[in-house]
Amino acid sequence: MNSAHLLEENTSKEQLKPRKKQSNFRKNWKLLIFIIPTIVYIFIFAYLPMYGVVIAFQDFAPGDDMLSLNANWVGFANFTRFFNEFRFKQLIVNTFMLSILGFIVGFPLPIIVALLLNSLKSKKASNVFQRIFYAPHFISVVVMAGMLYLFFGEYGLVNNIVRALGGSGTSYFLKASMFRPLFIFSGNWQDFGWSSIIYLAALAGVDPHLHEAAIVDGASRVRRIWSIDLPAILPTVAVMLILSIGNLMSVGHEKVLLMQTGANISVSEIISTFVYKIGIGGGQYGYATAIGLFNSVINVVLLVIANLSTRKLTGNSIW
Repeated sequence: MNSAHLLEENTSKEQLKPRKKQSNFRKNWKLLIFIIPTIVYIFIFAYLPMYGVVIAFQDFAPGDDMLSLNANWVGFANFTRFFNEFRFKQLIVNTFMLSILGFIVGFPLPIIVALLLNSLKSKKASNVFQRIFYAPHFISVVVMAGMLYLFFGEYGLVNNIVRALGGSGTSYFLKASMFRPLFIFSGNWQDFGWSSIIYLAALAGVDPHLHEAAIVDGASRVRRIWSIDLPAILPTVAVMLILSIGNLMSVGHEKVLLMQTGANISVSEIISTFVYKIGIGGGQYGYATAIGLFNSVINVVLLVIANLSTRKLTGNSIW
């Protein structure tokens, strides 16, 4: 009887002993291996080239030693030169206008599309619409600019229809007021479907029992979207909002250059096109790097502000 009691007591003690927790790395090491190529790629193409920002403080020419004390260091002269540039205000305003207008139109659009696609009763119809919305994303920038010229150029489809109806055609690329609408709406048309994927993935994790309970309570489809689906993707929306604001001033130069004409250059000349022209085209590498670094600093400041604001308002943040 005593032996049985001692055995039971020892067994109880063994069960009460805290088990050693297995580290996440040891537990998931097979999955973590898959991110090694991504880490290597980012290290090689994102971190190693960062030493090149030192030429922003130099009067650099190809062949110069960037990290030598004998390099032609000029301090903040390149930044001062940009601040005194007569087009400084124009470049900042044009870049900001393209960014903020594109953000206002483009950020909520994928969320709305994802909510509508997720609420469709027919999954077959939802899959068809998804393919239609995703397709424009795979159109290259050059082809997209060519399509815009085919539709809105002087002899494009729109002008041909206008002339056929007795009107007088005009090239929308020769109107400065039309550059921003064409750029923004064509870009959002190309990317809104692809951007909705992450929200659809978040909606896929919503417990269907919540919708069933809401239906029993008599909730309409709109009410279920507002009370169930939208709160479920709110953390994802918050993270995407922070990342979008952090890239607010990062407007690429490729599409802008393809759409740029002498008539619309007053609104189409932005920081990235200016950097491209004076850097690659003009050979002023230190000056171009300084402008790019200035633009990156603005993005970092916006990212920090967006992260702090979102964490305070919604409790969600990147860090």
